[in-house]
Amino acid sequence: MSSTEGLEPAEPGADGHVRVAFERDYVTVDIGAIVPLKTLRDGIHESKKYAQIVSSIKAIGLVEAPVVIAAPGNCGQYYLLDGHLRIEILKQLSFASVECLIATDEDTYTYNKRVNRLPPVQEHRMIVRAIERGVVPAQIADALGLEVRTVRRRSRLLDGISPDAAEMLKDTNCPAVVFDLLRRMSALRQVEAADLMIGQNNFTAMFARALLAATPDDQLAKPLKSRNGGAGSPNAQQLARMERELAVLQTRIKSVEDSYGIDNLHLTLARGYIAKLLGNAGVVRWLSHNRQEYLAEFQRIAEIDTIAAGLEVA
Repeated sequence: MSSTEGLEPAEPGADGHVRVAFERDYVTVDIGAIVPLKTLRDGIHESKKYAQIVSSIKAIGLVEAPVVIAAPGNCGQYYLLDGHLRIEILKQLSFASVECLIATDEDTYTYNKRVNRLPPVQEHRMIVRAIERGVVPAQIADALGLEVRTVRRRSRLLDGISPDAAEMLKDTNCPAVVFDLLRRMSALRQVEAADLMIGQNNFTAMFARALLAATPDDQLAKPLKSRNGGAGSPNAQQLARMERELAVLQTRIKSVEDSYGIDNLHLTLARGYIAKLLGNAGVVRWLSHNRQEYLAEFQRIAEIDTIAAGLEVA
């Protein structure tokens, strides 16, 4: 990856041109010349994250370069904007220098807060791609701070999963156990289940088990045989009703989603109008004398910070 790939440009300057937030090339900096701008919390050396980064650096080297900015006065020192834990680990491992990104602005927010954590499907694809390129699972496990069997399991995450269902769930934090449950359904049913989970924003194993229980035998990957030779299980009607109710609930949720934005706008405008009315002393005085119950309700509405908070109060 090039030194500027994946980096967001800074805000446009006064001349209308977009300024690059970092210099285009990495710069090798002596670790002794890097001045941290904050101290690490006590006990960080015993944390899981610290051990994971140590394992990763030992296995494949430093993945993400620290971000520094040159100290004023051309003194040869650099202020560390991002990567304090990485620099601390490099010191512990006796590294003399490190490649850094040179920032053009002293913006000390934590860059990792702008990073979206890798969903399970994307992590699976990353692991599979690494294995295809010849990286052994043990090395991947060392880099990620995982057990080898966990890496192997994640490399098989989409085995038996419909490509359409995998595509639908690729950006969700769907736990691995959910894919184990989906694998027991037919391809068409997997897509239906994924659509239900997305529609209700519920990716828990409990919900997936409910969907599996509501799945007719003919939509299972391996249809279950009735123990008594009957045509169906004793709870077949109940399961079918559960499935219909889930479908109806999904339709209602989508209907609410379609109107949520405009309803939220109307409620926000109404709250603002009421707050403005209550800023008029004459209106408050009239309400207190003639409609005290209205005044109390208006005051409650005006004090709501968000619509969600208003719903909780109601």
